[in-house]
Amino acid sequence: MAIPDFQTVMRPVLQSVGDGETRSLADVREIVKDAFGLTDEERRERLPSGTQTVINNRVGWARTYLNKAGLLTIPQRGMVQITERGRDVLQSGPERISVAWLKQFPEFKDFHTQKPNVDANLAKQPELTEVSNGTPDEELAAAHLSLMESLADEVLETVRSASPSFFEKLVVDLMISMGYGGSRKEAGQATQATNDDGIDGIIKEDKLGLDTIYLQAKRWVNTVHRPEIDKFIGALTRQRARKGVFLTTSDFSVGARDAAAGLDMKVVLIDGRELAQLMIENNLGVNVKEVFEVKQVDTDYFIED
Repeated sequence: MAIPDFQTVMRPVLQSVGDGETRSLADVREIVKDAFGLTDEERRERLPSGTQTVINNRVGWARTYLNKAGLLTIPQRGMVQITERGRDVLQSGPERISVAWLKQFPEFKDFHTQKPNVDANLAKQPELTEVSNGTPDEELAAAHLSLMESLADEVLETVRSASPSFFEKLVVDLMISMGYGGSRKEAGQATQATNDDGIDGIIKEDKLGLDTIYLQAKRWVNTVHRPEIDKFIGALTRQRARKGVFLTTSDFSVGARDAAAGLDMKVVLIDGRELAQLMIENNLGVNVKEVFEVKQVDTDYFIED
C-alpha cells in the first residue's frame, strides 16, 4: 500500500502507546510501519530534501500534533506516553484523526492557528494545512517545488526571447558557472565559431585544459530530431573529440536521444527544461528573492555532562 499521510498515521501512533507504556519514538515508528505493512522501499523513501524518510517525518509530525492536543505526553526526549485524554479518544474518537477534528481542543487550536506579527492582509490568508494531508515539511517542499517549476518556465521563456548572440554568451556563462572553461576570457575565446559544420564552439573541460568539450547550441522552439544529432556526432568524429554537449531551448525526439546513447564518445543532450534548471541551480540569470530558515532542535546542545 502507499505510505499513509500524517493524519491517517495519528490514530495508529496513539494506539502504539495505548497500553499506557512509555515507548521511544523509534519503537513507535516501527510499530506504525508494521501496522501499515510498508515495504522496504516505502520505509526507505525520503523527503525531497533527503534529510529524513517520509514515514519517519509523518510519524514525527503526528506525535507533535497529538502532543499539542493533549493526547500524548513526551516525558523525556525521544519518548512517548498516552494521556487520559488520549485513552478517551481511543475509546470514543474517530477512526481517522484529522487536524480539523483536533481543533476541538483549545490548546491545539491555539498552537495550530497562531500567527506571528505579520501584515494584516497576510494574516487573512487561508491555512493550507487545513485541507492538506501533508506535513508542514512536505507542504513547504511542495510549495518550493511549485515555485521552482514556475521559475523554470519563466527562465526558459526569457532565454527563448533573447538574441542568438546573447544565447551564445549564456551558454558560455553556464559552462563557466558549472566549473568548465577556465576563466571567462579564455572561455570566450575558446568558444568562437570553428567554421566546422555541426560545432558551434569549443571550451576547456577544466582550468588546466586537460580536455576539451565541443558545443552545439540551438535557440529553437521546434523539437531537435536525430539528423541534427547525427550531424553533431559526425563533426565530433572528424575532430577526434571524445566529449560533446548539445544544448537547445526546445526538446529532443526519442530518435535524437537514441542517437546520443551507446557511443564510444560522450554526448550530453540538454533540453530547454534542463537548461533552465541548470541556470537556476547555478544562479545564472536568477537571484534570491527571499530566504526562509527551517530550524530544528540541536540535541547535542542539551546533552548534560
